[in-house]
Amino acid sequence: MTQQNLPADHPILEIKNLVTVFETRHGIFNAVDDVSLNLVPGETLCLVGESGSGKSVLSRSILQLVDRPGRIASGEILLHEAHPSSKTEQTRSLDLAKLEARSGVIRNIRGRDIGMIFQEPMSSLSPVHTIGSQITESLVLHEGLNKKAARDRVIEMLRRVEIPNPEKAIDQYPFEFSGGMRQRAMIAMALICNPKILIADEPTTALDVTIQAEILDLLNDLKKQNDMAILFITHDMGVVAEIADHVAVMRHGKVIENGNVQDVFDRPKHDYTKALLKSARDSQIPSPDRLAQRQVQPIGAPILEASNLRKEFYGKTGLLGMTQTTLVAVNDASFTLHEGETLGVVGESGSGKTTLARCIQRVHSIEAGQLHYTNRGGDRAEISQLNDAQLQPTWRDMRTVFQDPFASLNPRMSVSQIIGESLLLNGMTSPVDRRKRILELLDLVGLPSSALERYPHAFSGGQRQRISIARAIAPNPRIIIADEATSALDVSIRTQIMDLLQELQKELRLSYVFISHDLGLVRYFCDRVLVMFKGDIVESGDSETVCTQPTHDYTRALLSAVPITHPDQRGSRQRFRYENG
Repeated sequence: MTQQNLPADHPILEIKNLVTVFETRHGIFNAVDDVSLNLVPGETLCLVGESGSGKSVLSRSILQLVDRPGRIASGEILLHEAHPSSKTEQTRSLDLAKLEARSGVIRNIRGRDIGMIFQEPMSSLSPVHTIGSQITESLVLHEGLNKKAARDRVIEMLRRVEIPNPEKAIDQYPFEFSGGMRQRAMIAMALICNPKILIADEPTTALDVTIQAEILDLLNDLKKQNDMAILFITHDMGVVAEIADHVAVMRHGKVIENGNVQDVFDRPKHDYTKALLKSARDSQIPSPDRLAQRQVQPIGAPILEASNLRKEFYGKTGLLGMTQTTLVAVNDASFTLHEGETLGVVGESGSGKTTLARCIQRVHSIEAGQLHYTNRGGDRAEISQLNDAQLQPTWRDMRTVFQDPFASLNPRMSVSQIIGESLLLNGMTSPVDRRKRILELLDLVGLPSSALERYPHAFSGGQRQRISIARAIAPNPRIIIADEATSALDVSIRTQIMDLLQELQKELRLSYVFISHDLGLVRYFCDRVLVMFKGDIVESGDSETVCTQPTHDYTRALLSAVPITHPDQRGSRQRFRYENG
């Protein structure tokens, strides 16, 4: 379907009363329920909502990519084009909802007329084909270019999406790219045939805040250059404030609010929209609950002290693997964690945050430096060189909450078994005592007793993270390491989990090591912060001071990339990259 110029403000895509259903053993479930939306050339429509709201199903319905047993039950998806022989502003249309999922017509539209960027680039790219061959496939299919012309076009597109050295990158494989580079490659693939519509399904969720900012800038520039209509799916209201022209809010399959971005932010009508906006704005300022808590429950004495920690990883490169290489993942790291304190560790992927956390727990050995832990009895011990048997009491006092609550829970174990295993390993052998303790823990993290015999798949993402937290606090630890524990959650769920962690800290006198790539979130939640870059702690101090008066250029770069909280602020912040090594 060759696209021509449409009349000004005329939609290029109209979704009318769309219903997409899934047939289950409990009946028919409406994943998309009577949705009507318009996409206009040169504008971005942000589709907002939590996991399970129907956003992704809607986007896949447009291209007939809904997995079975899902299907479009009713409604229209009208793709418009200007009539090529008409001198008027009349258009002709094609109803995508009526096309067969495997028909030649819809296959021609995918990639040529409508491009799509998926959420997770690593799982969307073939690991056994080069980046260039995967992008070239669309050109061969839709435009019939010869090998040389297609290669030249791909190199130029890789250059447009700012992939360094595109002449070399075209022959590399996805595993050789960073997360941000893979997402840029996905964007290049979606745009290689110059589509008039781009669907971006959570394209920045898994990216660092600085790379997210670059991707948003890139999409905005390409939209202007190509006069594209963009459907941008997200749960982050900060991203919406940065890029949206119009906003549609989805919940339980329905669009509950739809309007101009300025109107939605200034005059939200639905309580759910108001809650999303409040959560986004609150996460950019210090938590009032944390500040109030510090007045009545001051931070205590040091319980963990790290001095000049160093962690190296070794590998081999070159012909036959004869050359040994050394990667310094953590370099000369020193810090102190106090009782009842939340210490943030912030930085991009590869900065050494998680490696530092594993060194603290002694999951990784330490090449140099010292790590002192003060136990409940006040005894101070140097634990950096202890063996596994000697570390057992320390491991009981240090627990972890991981990023992905689904991947970190055994799908074949019930909630009772998941939490009970932690208790059993720590010496609670009585089934009666374990059950009593598990019920106490479920109540503590806000889950009903009916969750006891259910399995992880029966819970939402936020509920699964509550189960992970219950498992972590089961043996009554003193230190919780939260490794990106909220980054995979929707914004309102994230706020609930943060509030829960604060309540548990108040009640159990916990100390947190809170790992994140988002300085705004660290400012909200943490007392102090360490900023890491390529294994080094480049800045540390009180979180409010670091976030408002940074002294290092890398910290300034991170802060400049934090999404704004209102469209009025769009373009008001100077953004810059930190170029070093």
